[in-house]
Amino acid sequence: MTADSATDVFEAHRPVLLGVAYRMLGRVADAEDVVQDAWLRWSGGDRSGVRDPRGYLVRVTTRLAIDRLRQIKARGETYVGPWLPEPYVTDFGDAVPDTAERAVLADSVSLAVLVVLESLSPLERAVFVLREAFGYPYADIAVMLDRGEPAVRQLAGRARRHVEEGRPRYDVDPAQRRDLTERFLAAATEGDLEGLLELLAPEVRLVGDSGGKSRAPLRVLEGADHVGRFLFGTARKGLPDVSIRFLELNGGVAVLVLSGGKPDSVFQLDVADGRVRTVYVIRNPDKLYSLAALP
Repeated sequence: MTADSATDVFEAHRPVLLGVAYRMLGRVADAEDVVQDAWLRWSGGDRSGVRDPRGYLVRVTTRLAIDRLRQIKARGETYVGPWLPEPYVTDFGDAVPDTAERAVLADSVSLAVLVVLESLSPLERAVFVLREAFGYPYADIAVMLDRGEPAVRQLAGRARRHVEEGRPRYDVDPAQRRDLTERFLAAATEGDLEGLLELLAPEVRLVGDSGGKSRAPLRVLEGADHVGRFLFGTARKGLPDVSIRFLELNGGVAVLVLSGGKPDSVFQLDVADGRVRTVYVIRNPDKLYSLAALP
């Protein structure tokens, strides 16, 4: 394999590798670092015995991500306020034409699922990602992780139960989510508190992630009145030179709020039965950095 063909092969699989690494880490910069390390191993190693480049690269990327996740956990870093994953652009376009496959990929990268995955062990997380998001057989995962197949099945079962118990069971209808997001945004920006409250489920939650670096609630807000009044008050304060952009982030429609052309915050809603069940607000500037480069 020539250097040029090796580069072409790697670039063809880069989106999958980045998808694996991001689901493992929940951080775009860390995922990109892991993929870059995988490239260095691919480009500088002996590729003569590689018969399945995609499988080989996914194995290398997964193991590097496990090592990175273990390092992060070992540092025992404390985070100020609630933690949410870094927003991840997921416009699959024509790359994933099958509706069922798109739904699986979108669900596996949703904010709700990634928050639950954060509580799994690195090995449990790897098995869940490879099995549930990318559909790898247990035997292949066992080879990738250098574990026996029975052990992998056990890890998968434990991870799946944990995720099912921890994530909210919302029906995700893209059209309904978009409609409610637009109505939610209109009510908030127009100062229509009554209209905003009508869109919120009684048990609605607002999860704000600022990392202590910008203004956002340092605890989860619960209940339509608390959440509605917080959003109403925030909208009334306003931002200088504000603009709004709709994006597909983490498998669903999201709102990027810019101030002076720079990302200020990301809003995303979980929706069920025509009401907003969860409001996610990401205001940590470190997590919005990658969105500044969007065209």
